[in-house]
Amino acid sequence: MARFLKSTARNFIVTQCRMSSDQLGELGKGAGKGGGGGGAVREAGGAFGKKQAAEEEMYFKRKEQEQLAALKHYHQEEIDHHKKEIERLQKEIDRHKGKIRELKQDD
Repeated sequence: MARFLKSTARNFIVTQCRMSSDQLGELGKGAGKGGGGGGAVREAGGAFGKKQAAEEEMYFKRKEQEQLAALKHYHQEEIDHHKKEIERLQKEIDRHKGKIRELKQDD
């Protein structure tokens, strides 16, 4: 799980950096117009370039949402595990307290 968490955090940071970059200009406008390279369709610009750029942005947004959902699920599993561990340890404490009571009664 640690590897999953590290890769998820890394991907999240890369996505955020990519989305917050102000050097891109308007995506899909074509090469040399701020849209940059990224394939023949995007380099040509026009409506198809803008459409491809929008689809790419949606893909990354969906991917980010999936990663966040996976991260939330991971943390919920961790919380549940720790709650169960607390319950188990509390039962052990009660068991030991009972043994102490029995020893005091024997005195």
